[in-house]
Amino acid sequence: MKLKSLGSALTTAALVGTALTGVVATAGTATAAAANPPQNCSSVIINVPAKETVNVRTAPRTSATAIGIWAKNKKGALCNTGKAYKGGSYKACGKTSTMWLYGGDKSTGWVPATCISW
Repeated sequence: MKLKSLGSALTTAALVGTALTGVVATAGTATAAAANPPQNCSSVIINVPAKETVNVRTAPRTSATAIGIWAKNKKGALCNTGKAYKGGSYKACGKTSTMWLYGGDKSTGWVPATCISW
């Protein structure tokens, strides 16, 4: 799993240590994530599957640049212990919402909250 937004080696070590367990990893020196957007993933949930294939975006709106995909049933990670953030409106996975999650499987960015099994 590659999370390019990780802030420190301590965070990376915490992720590696929990990669096989699927539990929340929290770094001891973590700072609170900013509301728009979280710039580091000091607290993550791993092994989270996507319900459908979705674009991973640079901002929480459908007009933002897609920087990758999170494939259906592929397991990835959610930053900020899965906290959802309000962004642009979208219709995805059979629902309309304005809530977005920050995470991914190979690329880290914004994904529609309705499409992630969290």
